[in-house]
Amino acid sequence: MIIHPRPFDHADAVKLNDQVQLEYAERYGDEGDVTPLAPSMFDPPNGLYLLAYDAQGRPVATGGWRSQEHNAEGYSDGDAEIKRMFVIPEGRGNGLARRILAALEADARAAGRTRMVLETGDKQPEAIALYRSSGYTPCEKFGHYRAYESSICFAKPLN
Repeated sequence: MIIHPRPFDHADAVKLNDQVQLEYAERYGDEGDVTPLAPSMFDPPNGLYLLAYDAQGRPVATGGWRSQEHNAEGYSDGDAEIKRMFVIPEGRGNGLARRILAALEADARAAGRTRMVLETGDKQPEAIALYRSSGYTPCEKFGHYRAYESSICFAKPLN
């Protein structure tokens, strides 16, 4: 697998985003993740968006981070927020999500971010297991879904 930085609105990123949205909708019985996101939120040095490709050049996994500062949604100064971590079903179990997560953490750390945060849901046990095994611990809720009972937030210091 090869991992490349790509814009959030790159055609392959849009394709995988559509797939993850369908999976969210199926798991939660809603329209998917409606957190407002703009491509510029992932532009370096204030963010990064990654796509992994298989040997045939097909996009199989994605993930990004964006800078956050203290605000009314519960973020703290220095936060880097993980968004759109996703591996297509056929690509799961090969360590791709872990590789993307490590690359995102390293990039956010290099950009001066001090804490990686993410929001997931209680119907995503695979994601919860990945984050816990990668050193993330539950934290105070933040973000678009902070008032939802199904929302689970995690954080990990980057220093």
